[in-house]
Amino acid sequence: MKTIADLDKTDRKILRLLQTDGRISNLKLAEAVHLSPTAVLERVRRLTRDGYVLGYEARLNPKLLDAGLMVFVEVLLDRTVHDVMDTFKAAVQVRPEILEAHLVAGGFDYLLKTRVADMAAYREFIGSVIWTLPGVRETRTYVVMEEVKNTAAIEI
Repeated sequence: MKTIADLDKTDRKILRLLQTDGRISNLKLAEAVHLSPTAVLERVRRLTRDGYVLGYEARLNPKLLDAGLMVFVEVLLDRTVHDVMDTFKAAVQVRPEILEAHLVAGGFDYLLKTRVADMAAYREFIGSVIWTLPGVRETRTYVVMEEVKNTAAIEI
């Protein structure tokens, strides 16, 4: 398994720059790290092939796209056996309102990050989706009042 220890200073700088601006041109990236465009392109291909770069995406404004309400949902399953958990995980994958789903240790089983238009949409979503997910015994809802920090950036 590759780790950050396998990266040299230039690889780390390339990752920092790509994380800041995934649309940076290869030419600008090469200038920033003082290498030829060909050498940088090969490094980016290697970093992607080795799994350091998972992909590229645009960050969209949820308020303009009818997804202005973020809600975190704690989910406690009836039983935490593999078949119930596998069925739950598969069901979560197909719901576009569920942005993230994390199996956690502690007093509940999964933490879901969801986005919907508003509270009325969330009431509909919790009843028609969350409570119909396989194995759900109990939920707790946390409505986000203000996003103080929202980043996927990793310190390199």
